[in-house]
Amino acid sequence: MSIDFAHPTTATGASVVKLGAHIGARIDGVALGGGLDPATVSLIRQALLEHKVIFFRGQDHLDETSQYEFAQLLGDPTTAHPTVTSRGDRILPIDSEYGRANSWHTDVTFVDRIPKASILRAELLPSYGGSTTWASTVAAYDALPDPLKALVENLWATHTNVYDYAAAGAEKDVDHDTEEYRREFQSTYYETEHPVVRVHPETGERSLLLGHFVKSFVGLGAVESQALFNLLQARVTRLENTTRWNWEAGDVAIWDNRATQHYAVDDYDGQRRRLGRITLAGDVPVNVHGERSRIVTGDASHYSSIDQPVRVAG
Repeated sequence: MSIDFAHPTTATGASVVKLGAHIGARIDGVALGGGLDPATVSLIRQALLEHKVIFFRGQDHLDETSQYEFAQLLGDPTTAHPTVTSRGDRILPIDSEYGRANSWHTDVTFVDRIPKASILRAELLPSYGGSTTWASTVAAYDALPDPLKALVENLWATHTNVYDYAAAGAEKDVDHDTEEYRREFQSTYYETEHPVVRVHPETGERSLLLGHFVKSFVGLGAVESQALFNLLQARVTRLENTTRWNWEAGDVAIWDNRATQHYAVDDYDGQRRRLGRITLAGDVPVNVHGERSRIVTGDASHYSSIDQPVRVAG
């Protein structure tokens, strides 16, 4: 599917600047907030579907309230997190004091209703480093040879929150705040079986649903699961499928969580890094045969409604 961007500028002056062949665009000429006109909201929605992750500079006027009001224009915000509830109801702080998410993942795949998108706003940045990289899981699927497509289209994976992905890279120096955050992250156990290939509910595109929360593949042993996971993850994170964003004060990023993975680069030494994330309710993934994801353990109804998206194109 390809969304028509022959006329990427609205009457309000917003424009879309493509950053890569497979993923990434910057939108200029927009001041985000709850009062955006419908034409600009439509452009943002379409750009997100087309480019998977979109970026905005110069949004210094935003605070938590106006960020939330803007998020409501794009969907139904979830609570901050299924298990991490002590740091706010609406916005999850992505804070280096609680660990660093330096591993490839799609957000919250351990529940059945995987979020459709996230809005991330820079609050406190290090003087160097701390960029974030996104990968298109649609481009990864599209580039698979036919024998691998035939395999993964009939494959399921078990996803769990067995440990805190945000602290996984900090094992050598786990402080009290990180350990406390990890305990809260694991306070309720979730396990869900998702199709490895999901059909995007709005675009009809197929993507690889993997990432850090995968425990194993259904019907395969640990050794086979790890080997296959490594093979497929390497496909997702090929540089051609990625875009990297170097954060500046006032930046906002929005990504389609149904079509991407992301990785926060831990290259800023002991400096503080804090961003605020609002997540939008998503649907239950469906595979190429029309089968929906299956809950093994855990009820996420308190976390999120289930989105009922409308197909925009075929």
